[in-house]
Formats: sequence, C-alpha cells, structure tokens
Amino acid sequence: MNQADFLRLLVSRLERLSVDSRWARRASGLRGNLLKVMDALEQGLEIPPARLDGLIESAFDILRKSAQEIPDFDATRR
Repeated sequence: MNQADFLRLLVSRLERLSVDSRWARRASGLRGNLLKVMDALEQGLEIPPARLDGLIESAFDILRKSAQEIPDFDATRR
C-alpha cells in the first residue's frame, strides 16, 4: 500500500466515527489536515516526514480512543 492509499484509508476510518463520539470533532479537523496533505502530495510537493508522522500518529490515537467508547454488547447481555 502506498502512502496516498494509506492516508485515504485513515481519512475513511475517521469519517466513520459516530457523530455522538467525543472524538468526532477532533477527527474532523484531522481529516481536513490529512486531505490537505494528500492534495499537496498529488501536486508533487514534499511533506516533512515529521508532519506526516505526527498526523498519522494522531489519527491512530483518535481511532484507538474512539474504539474504547464502543460498548461491549456481550457484557451488557450478562
């Protein structure tokens, strides 16, 4: 998977967060930044690796934290 495909995957995952999630607003801002970076890459511009790494780490952090909000339905049935 190339860099652009990976960024698209992260954007699509962030888009799927529930509006009710406390992380949705942060995810929206991060998605905007990722989309700007993707546009810059498509135009052939260089993105500093530290910026790209920071955005990717932030995306994974939000996805991890939002996943912790998902209720465990098996536990609620007990």
